[in-house]
Amino acid sequence: MSSEDPKHHWFGIDVQPGASESTSIVISEGYSGTNISIPVYIWRGAQDGPTVAITAAVHGDEINGTGAIRHIIRKKPFALHSGTLVLVPVVNMMGFERHSRYLPDRRDLNRSFPGSADGSLASRIARSFFDQVIKRCDYCIDLHTAAVRRTNFPNVRADMSNERLADFARAFGAHLIVDGQGPKGSLRMSACEAGCATLILEAGEVWKVEPGVVEYAVRGIENCLKHLDMIDGELIEPPFRVETKATKWIRAEQGGFLEFHISAGDIVEKDQALATNTNLMGDQQNVIRSPRDGIVLGMTTLPSVGPGGAVCHLAYPRKGELKKVERVVGTLDEDALHNRVRDDLSRNIRVTQSELPPKS
Repeated sequence: MSSEDPKHHWFGIDVQPGASESTSIVISEGYSGTNISIPVYIWRGAQDGPTVAITAAVHGDEINGTGAIRHIIRKKPFALHSGTLVLVPVVNMMGFERHSRYLPDRRDLNRSFPGSADGSLASRIARSFFDQVIKRCDYCIDLHTAAVRRTNFPNVRADMSNERLADFARAFGAHLIVDGQGPKGSLRMSACEAGCATLILEAGEVWKVEPGVVEYAVRGIENCLKHLDMIDGELIEPPFRVETKATKWIRAEQGGFLEFHISAGDIVEKDQALATNTNLMGDQQNVIRSPRDGIVLGMTTLPSVGPGGAVCHLAYPRKGELKKVERVVGTLDEDALHNRVRDDLSRNIRVTQSELPPKS
């Protein structure tokens, strides 16, 4: 096979079967006119197979995924026997260098795909990355965190109406799958439209590499590669799996200082107290309650809140499903990944027991 074969040739270098190489791609230009590059790691199995991109920091401050990809590059925790991995620790380099979600022009790169060669800075970067990386891939796992001042319990988001993608998403082994196409201009929606089946993992907070989140991400990536027969081993199934389209942000009715009664990943019942809204002297103003039985998908980590401020993001399973989940969770060891991640994510917020009886 010629060294110019696309399977060998990656961004100016040849990567032979069974080899791995670090390289970079020019993604745009800075204000000085010099090139802006992003590092890419190409890892090929000895046999042909799918090409899978693992990407992180499309939002430049969401670096939990960067930690997961660095772990794979440095530790090689599995043997890749077929296919190709395209590992991109940071997509939004300009945001990453400023510890910012956004590009310098304040645009959101993850609302700019597939982009345009003659559009805004964000649009041009999106187009360059899309053409050079995504169009060459069969699958993509895009790693994200919650936005600033929030945290997410790990959850996969994917268009479950796409059968190939649904199988890929279930293989990840997440406890929670949120079904949807994603927002217009997102990498995952645009990639799926181009034939690259793409899911995202939402987990943890910005500006951090959290050990439990990295473990969760790497285990899920390994599961997906097993599903594609790119590495050996049996899939690690989650103790439960909830798939839903129904989620809702619960918001504060008035400004105040929150006393939280729940953590990300908790199971909550209808009318359960999620947080107590107090004034700065600690006097109760109102209690924020769950409108339905659900699972805490994510929450704010900032106790001070304004009217209409997001407090808690709930996922609503199908009727009767939550009781089954609760029974399963009750049997898990303290060391189970689900419990360890939930406990880790709760350490940055003060959680107290509600002093109020359940609403009658």
